[in-house]
Amino acid sequence: MAEILLGAPVYEKIMEDVKARCRKLKLAGTHPKMALIRLGDREDDKSYERNIERVCAKADIITEKHLLPRDISQDELVKLIHKLNNDDTVHGIMMFRPLPKHMNETFVCQQLLPQKDIDGITDASIASVFLGRGEGFAPCTAQACVQMLDHYNIPIAGKRAVIIGRSLVVGRPLSMMLLCRDATVTICHTKTKNMAEICRSADILIAAAGKARLVNEEFLSDRQVIIDVGFNVDEEGNVSGDVAFDIAEPFVTAISPVPAGVGGITARLLAMHVIEAATTAQKAR
Repeated sequence: MAEILLGAPVYEKIMEDVKARCRKLKLAGTHPKMALIRLGDREDDKSYERNIERVCAKADIITEKHLLPRDISQDELVKLIHKLNNDDTVHGIMMFRPLPKHMNETFVCQQLLPQKDIDGITDASIASVFLGRGEGFAPCTAQACVQMLDHYNIPIAGKRAVIIGRSLVVGRPLSMMLLCRDATVTICHTKTKNMAEICRSADILIAAAGKARLVNEEFLSDRQVIIDVGFNVDEEGNVSGDVAFDIAEPFVTAISPVPAGVGGITARLLAMHVIEAATTAQKAR
């Protein structure tokens, strides 16, 4: 039976640190604040927004919501971003995506100041991950995977890590983060040949493809640690990860479940990034 890598012990430890650092910042005259930008009423955005608000409330981080219609012009959205960039009381900006199709999402994202880009969506933030230095923050889901491995004392250096998925949200930044920790990294994607064979060679297998139960018995070996980033909902409302948990759990060394795995860590890392941004801003005063 595999060790179950639950997210709760990881994010509870993060929150202890966030709360302590927030109290210290407030005593020094800085009250950390996160600005949330949401366009329209997508249910998944609203659900994540509520989660972020709960997390911030527990840590005494201020949340400032900017709720905009989906048909707002790109110029108006950019003006708001610039206003928040120039507001010294706002330390982090979280913008829900995808943006409406009439907008150039890449252009809009680049308008955020890297030091306030707490979700790692600007080019400068991604560059800092790839270079190991610079302003900006790592994408929260990618960072959550590394946090989980560290919390459960799973060695990274010298291990073979295979990531299924090459997005800028998880796959590519996570590959660089693991490489910086001396793992040997392979990225698989939709054009990869012999994917199952490659995955069987992994010491650490991270599934971030967005395809329910993609990882089955053909992908597994008994030495593997599996981090399942997938979150898939079928027509009946049943939730599953990218890994067939019932098949993998009796066989592999350790595995994170869906739900109750890495998903809960991401909002806590947003809060941590706000604290880090506020600390940097305070030092610069």
